[in-house]
Amino acid sequence: MNGKGRLILMPNTLDFGVDDSLDLRDVLPQRVLDTAARLSHWAAENAKTTRSLLKRVSEVTPLAQPLQALQIAELPRQAKGRAAGDDSAAWRALLAPALAGHDVGLISEAGLPAVADPGARLVALAHEAGIEVVPLSGPSSLLLALAASGLNGQSFAFVGYLPVDAAARIARIRELEALSAKSQQTQLLIETPYRNEALRQSLLTTLKPSTRLSISVGLTLPGGWTRTATAADWKRGNSPALPDRVPAVFALLA
Repeated sequence: MNGKGRLILMPNTLDFGVDDSLDLRDVLPQRVLDTAARLSHWAAENAKTTRSLLKRVSEVTPLAQPLQALQIAELPRQAKGRAAGDDSAAWRALLAPALAGHDVGLISEAGLPAVADPGARLVALAHEAGIEVVPLSGPSSLLLALAASGLNGQSFAFVGYLPVDAAARIARIRELEALSAKSQQTQLLIETPYRNEALRQSLLTTLKPSTRLSISVGLTLPGGWTRTATAADWKRGNSPALPDRVPAVFALLA
């Protein structure tokens, strides 16, 4: 033992607060709930949503300390015009409790922290500082969507958000489609929920008819679904517009 605490990678639900009536025990393992209940130090992407989750945790597993007594620090947000390395001291400060012997929970707004998530930087710093990193099991929208898609699960890439500018977005879709066709690699992407339908329309008007497109909406939530079809079949299907408040994951394979 080196006297240091650990960095616990704490999974979150995938509801983004859209449906907080969901029983946490249906989504998160009991070990996760028990661990969340005992932690007193947190590094959070969003302190407000972390408090909301912990309030829900307390309804099924009593917290070791009152919610108001917990130390919840937010991950630094990079200011415009400032170099990425300028805030390294603020990031390292999040690990101070671990260096003092306390376990620290790293939590994202949804799903697994540090996967397509800014928390990855804190994990890297923890390794540099000799702090043990402990990942816990929980939902990942990207992996759930990939598993449900029927697309290539042996070779895939998460490419994040597409450009908002229409011309740049079309160019990026064509680039990803060409890459997918060349390497037979599934391309995974996401969008801000209120732009879900706009992204779907951009994909359907840009992709070749034979390219397969999978859309997963509200995974782990009541009424969540996944559908995979060719772009041509999507166009023929007359599907209703995607919801503008529920997260979605898009995947394509040319």
